[in-house]
Amino acid sequence: MQRGGTYLDATVGLGGHSFEIAKRLGAPGHLIGFDKDPKALNEAHMKLAPVVGRPSLVVSESVDERRETNEKRPDWPAVTLMHGSFAELANDQRPATIDGILADLGVSSLQLGDAGRGFSFQADGPLDMRMNPLSGRTAEQVVNHLDERELADVIYEFGEERRSRRIARALVRSRPIMTTKQLVDVISAAARPMKLGHHKKDRIHPATRTFQALRIFVNRELDDLKALLEAAPRVLKAGGRLVVISFHSLEDRIVKDAMREGAKQGLYRLLTKKPVTATEEEIDRNPRSRSAKMRAAERI
Repeated sequence: MQRGGTYLDATVGLGGHSFEIAKRLGAPGHLIGFDKDPKALNEAHMKLAPVVGRPSLVVSESVDERRETNEKRPDWPAVTLMHGSFAELANDQRPATIDGILADLGVSSLQLGDAGRGFSFQADGPLDMRMNPLSGRTAEQVVNHLDERELADVIYEFGEERRSRRIARALVRSRPIMTTKQLVDVISAAARPMKLGHHKKDRIHPATRTFQALRIFVNRELDDLKALLEAAPRVLKAGGRLVVISFHSLEDRIVKDAMREGAKQGLYRLLTKKPVTATEEEIDRNPRSRSAKMRAAERI
């Protein structure tokens, strides 16, 4: 990390990564954080406020226009938190101005733990699944309004679910579906748990991949990721680093291909030939890290 540099946390979440970056960055550094979820941004603001005084919370302005001075700890960086997708905002950065980009993809523990958001099949709640609850169509609208073929295509493409046609047929026949429990019940009746290994614990819930597919589709997650990866070589300085943590094969494939293509074009030096995965000790501390894959590249 370049002390005093400018770093971009593309997925602030609860502010854990941002906090660690800020601790190491120092003045006159600048930490820029994006998140679609206003509730997550508020949580991150509270986490960072004791460190950096009053981080600026910006809705849509260019980060170049807002830079928070720190009266509380002059040895700590300025922090700008922005509500919106990193895909929409990445192109606002001037070329070659960023020393590092971190993107920790997927759904946060805050979102999974709130039944009212509809992300988890382990609790009953409304079928929402929007990371930004202020805009866009909900999972309920997708499940009830797409025709059977479109719905099957979404489940297959974004969930890699081989039983997508059977599940889509069952969903269409069971409409209207308004809650996560209703959705789980319909899927469970149409498809059995999938085996990933020889043990019972290796089976995944039959609704896992359909929930993933709906969430990705509702939030345009893969489109946003592609937009970030396209913008990264332009906004990174020479020597700047791009680090992406993904949680399923669709994301990891996109990241791997983008970094390898960038290396072929002479834009990147690959820092990870293979993805870095969690150790058993890390998995014990944080079970969600089991599926995490980290890739990194350095701008040439």
